[in-house]
Amino acid sequence: MSYIDLHVHSTASDGTCSPAQLIPLASEAGLSAIALTDHDTISGIPEALHASHSSSVEVIPGIELSAVWQEKEIHILGLFLDVENTRLNQFLEQMRQLREERNDEIIRRLAKAGFSMTREELTGENPETVITRAHFARVMVEKHYVSSTKEAFHRYLEPGCPYCPRKERVTPEAAMDILTSTHAFPALAHPLLYKFSNQDLDNLVAFLKTLGLEGLEVYHSSCNRYENSKLKALASKYSLLPTGGSDFHGENKPDIRIGTGRGNLHISSLLLDDIRKRHALFFPEDKGFF
Repeated sequence: MSYIDLHVHSTASDGTCSPAQLIPLASEAGLSAIALTDHDTISGIPEALHASHSSSVEVIPGIELSAVWQEKEIHILGLFLDVENTRLNQFLEQMRQLREERNDEIIRRLAKAGFSMTREELTGENPETVITRAHFARVMVEKHYVSSTKEAFHRYLEPGCPYCPRKERVTPEAAMDILTSTHAFPALAHPLLYKFSNQDLDNLVAFLKTLGLEGLEVYHSSCNRYENSKLKALASKYSLLPTGGSDFHGENKPDIRIGTGRGNLHISSLLLDDIRKRHALFFPEDKGFF
């Protein structure tokens, strides 16, 4: 039995390990494959693929796209991305520009409140990283503006608060369209973290299914066995394939390890085999991924 991790982040977004550093970590954890799924960017994938050439760890090109449904942000994973697809890259560039404008506004608002910081401080040693709220929280702790990242998020970085404007909204339709039209395998990430009621979650999954959803992240660091069973039943109801990942972020989530999450996560490579088969059934021309 081999194991995998289909939800991993790097310094290309809000992780603390470079894409290349993920490969030996995955190897040490005994993983046969990982999916690099940075937030709204694929910039780390070439480095991860290059590093994997001298390893037995397979890197699956992926992404975690943000969208808004019923006033809540949801995340949709896309696996087996064609990172050279023109439409995908144009979409991500538009998202990057909107994110940069929002980040500049957060910097301005925090500075007005007495919390000065620069873009260089936010990006640190990775100038090409996608700046997220986690970067702001880190700098606020480093500069002793707050005592913890939890305080930073709660008091200053809650979307819609005076210091943190909401993101430009991406609809589920837009996110799903870009994934399905570029032959990615779309899966709803960590469904229980959104705190929807059972009926609202069912409605969301049903709606995304009509847009081409193929998977549901049944196994995640935040879930216990009962919740795994609940999500597995939901996936079965809508003929979705179960996926799983640790949501590894390095030191930004120090209690979560690659592959094993908080210690009890073990995701069988058989899940990936099923995903490959379904993807190949719909897109037999995409032989380069298999």
